[in-house]
Amino acid sequence: MASVPGHYPWFKKEDTNAFFALFQNNIANFVIIAITLLGFGFPADIIFGKVIPGAAVAVLVGNFYYAWYAARVARKEGRTDVTALSYGISTPIMFVFLFGVILPAYEFTGDAEMAWKIAVAACFFSGLVQVCISLLGAWVKRNLPRAAMLGALAGVALTFIAGQMLFTTFEMPVIGILVLGIIIVGIVGQVHMPFRIPASLFAIIIGTALAYLLGQAEVSSVAEGMEHFGFYPILPEFTWIQGFTYLFGAMAGLLTVVLPITLYNAIETMNNVEAMEAEGDRYDVRECMAVDGVGTMLGSVFGGPFPTTVYIASVGAKWMNAGRGYSILNGVVYLFAAMFGLIAALAEIIPTAVVAPLLVFVGLSMISTAFRGSDMRYFPAIVLAMLPYLGNYIATNFGNDAAEVMAGVSEGIAPMAEGAMFTGIILGAITVFIIDKDFFRATIFAGIAALLSFIGIMHAEEMTFMGAPDFALGYLILAAFFAFYWLTGYGLDDGNGPADDAVGPQSPGQD
Repeated sequence: MASVPGHYPWFKKEDTNAFFALFQNNIANFVIIAITLLGFGFPADIIFGKVIPGAAVAVLVGNFYYAWYAARVARKEGRTDVTALSYGISTPIMFVFLFGVILPAYEFTGDAEMAWKIAVAACFFSGLVQVCISLLGAWVKRNLPRAAMLGALAGVALTFIAGQMLFTTFEMPVIGILVLGIIIVGIVGQVHMPFRIPASLFAIIIGTALAYLLGQAEVSSVAEGMEHFGFYPILPEFTWIQGFTYLFGAMAGLLTVVLPITLYNAIETMNNVEAMEAEGDRYDVRECMAVDGVGTMLGSVFGGPFPTTVYIASVGAKWMNAGRGYSILNGVVYLFAAMFGLIAALAEIIPTAVVAPLLVFVGLSMISTAFRGSDMRYFPAIVLAMLPYLGNYIATNFGNDAAEVMAGVSEGIAPMAEGAMFTGIILGAITVFIIDKDFFRATIFAGIAALLSFIGIMHAEEMTFMGAPDFALGYLILAAFFAFYWLTGYGLDDGNGPADDAVGPQSPGQD
C-alpha cells in the first residue's frame, strides 16, 4: 500500500484494463435490457428515448461520485493507489425488475408506456428505501440470512432467466445450440477462444454472423439498426409519477418484489464495500448505500427503471491497480453510447437467440453463487427459498388462464405465486435459523410470515386485511411450535450450531 503523499492521478494506464472489464459487463446489461424489452413488445422510442438514457444517467452520476470519493480517501490517507468503486446496474436486480416488475405491469395494463411509468416509480421507491436502509444496514445484515436472500434470487434465476432463456435459445436451434456451446466451453470450461477473444464477445460475433449467413435473421435488421444511430436527448422526465397510482393501488403486489430485492441490493453493496476494505481501500458503507439509492432515484428522474449498486468487480479493478480514471471513463462512455444510439443499434442487429444463451449462463451463475456464497449446511434453505418462484413463473406466463391451469395441477400453486419473493426469503430464513438452532429468530420470522399473510402481502391476490387467513393461522401455529423449543430448549444439545442429525451436509470443520 502506497502511503507516501503524492499526486493522485486522474487517469493511469492500469485504468484502461479496468475500464474494458467493467465496460463489457455494463454494455451487456444495456443490450440485454433493450433486447428483452423489445421482445416484450415495448416500442423503441420508450426503450431508447427513456429507459436507456435514464439508466445511463444513473451510471454517470454514480461513477463520477465514486471517482470523487476515491480522491477523498486518497487525500485523507496520503495515498496514490486508491481504487474507485465499480458502479452500475445490478445484473440480478435488473432481471428481477425486467421479469418481476416490468413484465407483470405490462401484462396487467396492456400499455407499454404505463408499464414503464410503473417500473420507474418502483425504481424510484427502491432507491428511496435503500437510502433509508443505509441507516440500518448493519442490523439488516445481521438478522436476514444471506442464504435466504440468495436462494430467493436463485429462484428467479432458475425460472425467468436460465429456464426462460433456454427456451428462447431453442427457438433458433442451429444458432442457439452453437452459441450455448461456445459459452460452456469458454466461460464454464475456461478454454481460450481463437485470438483470445473473450468468450461472450466471440459467441455474439459467431452467432450473429451465422444467423445472417444462414438466413435465420433478416438482413434488413442491420439497416434498421443503423437507423437507430442519432441523437437521443437526455432530459428529466416526470410523467412516470403517474406510476405511483398503480404501485400503491391496483399493482401494490409489486411491492412484494421491490422491497425484498432492495434489501438484497443494499446488502450486496455492503458486502462489496467490505470486500474492498479487505483489499486496503476503506469506504464508508452507509455512505455507499445512500449513494446507490440516490443514484437510482436520479436515474429514475430521467426515465431509468433499474436500480444501481456497487459491483464486486471493484475488487478486480483493485487487483489491476486501477485508480479513479476507469470509473470516470465508464460513466462518460455510457452517456455517449445512450445519447447517440449505439446501444439501440446493437439491440436491433443482434438476434435474441444469440443473446439468450448468455442469459442462460447468467442464470446459472446466479444459482451457483447462491450455493458458493453459503455454508454447505444451509443448502436446504437455499433450495426451499428457490421453490416459490416456480409458482410465480407459472402464474406470470399463463396470464389470465393461470388460475385454471394451476388448479389442474395443484391449488397450492396460486397462493405460492403471490408474494413469492417474501415467501422464499422467509422460508429460507426460518430454515437457516432451525439449522443454527436459533428458535427465537425462527419464531419471529414465522410471526412475520403470519402478519404478511394476514395483510395480503403473501399468498393473497391483493393487499387487504384478512388477505390469506388460512396461511396466517398456519404460520401462527408454526410460530407456537418454534416457541416451544425456544422457551424449553427441549431436545437441543446446545444453543448454537447444528445438531448431530441436522439436515444437509456440513462443511469440513463445522461443528
